Amino acid sequence: MSEDSGSRQDFFTRFTTKVAKVLGHAWVFSAAVIILIVWAFTGPLLGFSDTWQLVINTGTTIVTFLMVFIIQNTQNRDSAALHVKLDAVMRELRITNSKLYEAEDEGEKELEEQRRRIEQDAESD
Repeated sequence: MSEDSGSRQDFFTRFTTKVAKVLGHAWVFSAAVIILIVWAFTGPLLGFSDTWQLVINTGTTIVTFLMVFIIQNTQNRDSAALHVKLDAVMRELRITNSKLYEAEDEGEKELEEQRRRIEQDAESD
């Protein structure tokens, strides 16, 4: 990976982390509610026109589209960090079950079977 692409990735990581933290605050939700209330009250003034409806539809579509990528990026990093931490704990505990180390690559059915086996092992101990 070139130095330039690494700095772009670092920028994107920093950007998505900051945006996710800011947008997770209660005041952002409150601001969104206020925007919706203001938009609703302008409806009668603008005759509930197509343009009036288009403004909120376009705005919410754009915000939703961009937020999907921000949320997915932060979720992917959070998940990867959790895997690293769990792997470190498993190595410290000397757990050698390779199926557990590769569990994120399994399907739902296989994960459920592993969960049941672990519960049965715990009950038998």
